[in-house]
Amino acid sequence: MIDIRKLKELVKLMVENDLTELDLQDKEETVALRRGQPGAVLASQPVVHAAAPSAPAVPAAPASTDSTPSAQNDADDGLIAIESPMVGTFYSSPNPDSDPFVKVGDSISSDSVVCLVEAMKVFNEIKAEANGTIAKCLVESGQAVEFGQKLFLIKPN
Repeated sequence: MIDIRKLKELVKLMVENDLTELDLQDKEETVALRRGQPGAVLASQPVVHAAAPSAPAVPAAPASTDSTPSAQNDADDGLIAIESPMVGTFYSSPNPDSDPFVKVGDSISSDSVVCLVEAMKVFNEIKAEANGTIAKCLVESGQAVEFGQKLFLIKPN
């Protein structure tokens, strides 16, 4: 089994050095990491934002939309983020027929499992690493997540 700390370091090195592929092999382990689709998603978002301001009736709507994130940021003050330790697929429950590990309003401890992130066909349990109450779930089950992406916000106890 690959040490999660080693995997985190490898992903961090990939991000810091803008690498899209990394293959490592020694006598005991083989690791192959690939990334690249997030750039395409980010490139398409500015096109949407650029199109919206060009419409004459739209400027009033973006102004209210712009104030909404700042209101959300104010509401998020004091909350602790649980971040993805790796690139993979987020799952809120152990299988499709099960209840989610946690939901908004649940009290959790630092060793509570809050979700799974599947990477390279390995399902990794993600623990809260803080005590508190789940305030927000920021991703949906089955959604691709990035290293460091916020998954949950918790209100500390």
